[in-house]
Amino acid sequence: MVELSTDQLRTRLTEAVQLYVTAMGYSPSTVQQRAPMWSAHMLRPGWRCIAAFNSRDELVGVGYGYLGTPGQWWHEQVHRGMLATFPAARVEEWMGHYFELTELHVRPDSQGRGLGESILRRLLDGAEGRTVLLSTPEGPTRAWTLYRRVGFVDLLRDYHFAGDSRPFAVLGRELPLDAPT
Repeated sequence: MVELSTDQLRTRLTEAVQLYVTAMGYSPSTVQQRAPMWSAHMLRPGWRCIAAFNSRDELVGVGYGYLGTPGQWWHEQVHRGMLATFPAARVEEWMGHYFELTELHVRPDSQGRGLGESILRRLLDGAEGRTVLLSTPEGPTRAWTLYRRVGFVDLLRDYHFAGDSRPFAVLGRELPLDAPT
């Protein structure tokens, strides 16, 4: 497991986005749609990436995030949803200075061995922000189990992002993470 620079991720970007597509069960055409977005994210303040490789130097896990700020698409969507649910002061507590856990994926044949938690912990160790926020599709998944195990709480449930018909949950927790049990 290593921390990747933007240049290092760029050289493996297609492989990383293909891992994302596989882990999420998306159409292979999604790679061409997501690669430019991931490249743009690499330019954001506080960006960091952790990747895991197997003995054949194949990417088996990847996670990245950055500081969330007003004006970013995800921030604006979540901010609007939270203002409909919480008082403005509470929204500011969560979103005033947060790290957005943008992507965390493990290749399906490598799941269930603690790799996702290791990537998550390494990514968030030293991440900027008072809190960390993420969104994940609703439903019982290994991701849900991981996020609950490390103390994420519900901020929004059954939330629909513009342009996506699936329900999502927005989860958050304070930083730093507690030590593993």
